Amino acid sequence: MIHRIWRAGILAVVCFGSGSALAASDGAVLQGLDKVTARILTFDAPVDKPVAFGSLRVRVRTCVKRPPEEPPESAAFLEITDERPGEVVKRVYSGWMFASSPGLSAMEHPVYDVWVVDCMKDSSSAPSNSP
Repeated sequence: MIHRIWRAGILAVVCFGSGSALAASDGAVLQGLDKVTARILTFDAPVDKPVAFGSLRVRVRTCVKRPPEEPPESAAFLEITDERPGEVVKRVYSGWMFASSPGLSAMEHPVYDVWVVDCMKDSSSAPSNSP
């Protein structure tokens, strides 16, 4: 698993550029579309904690965001499985998704779409209330 995350980090550097100071976050803000009901749901997915969306289980491995002085971009490495009752668990997606280009690496699923909106704010970078 560490090797997979390390490779994912290398891909992020290649996609974001080696000069970018990427900020890792506590998770990702995602949107999901249920194609049957045509409903869109926005949900937070903390790093390494599976989140349910319909029959899908979404696990964010990392989410990185460019600093504010650069062109906006957020990307998350996601692992998505389809866990339907009575069926074998099936991995339907594993890879990077980019907020600015959701079609670049889209998940293929007959009922659901999931895409990255932004990264969740890192709790260690929260402003302090002390003067």
